[in-house]
Amino acid sequence: MCSLQKFLRTSDSWSLLVLRLSVGGIMLPHGLQKIGLMGDGNWAGSMGFLTGMGIPAIIAALVIIGESVGALSLILGFLTRFCAASIGIIMIGAIALVHGKNGFSAGAGGFEYQLLIVGTSLALTLAGGGKWSLDRVIGGK
Repeated sequence: MCSLQKFLRTSDSWSLLVLRLSVGGIMLPHGLQKIGLMGDGNWAGSMGFLTGMGIPAIIAALVIIGESVGALSLILGFLTRFCAASIGIIMIGAIALVHGKNGFSAGAGGFEYQLLIVGTSLALTLAGGGKWSLDRVIGGK
């Protein structure tokens, strides 16, 4: 079995489908806002915000792509492990740079929400996309 098939391989688990749709569905609106397809955000404003925090432009662009294209890929179950790991890393960065100083409580702008996304992303990174994922179709059962 080639390494790509091993990377895409996953079970027929309903719970992984639920996790994948949840994480992707939560992250996609954030990504769509950052690229200007939802809400009042746009690419230039998002880049300005992120680079204004000292994040290099290439990393800022990858964050925006991860939150938009990566979230859509999770919903489809395509490259689930890679996209879930990317979103988890993005959320660790959000905790470190923005939300960590506000404590745990999400109501106070804290990192409770981001930490939940880190945990669910880790589960998907380890287990794959589950039922009805493109990974399962491409990588075999």
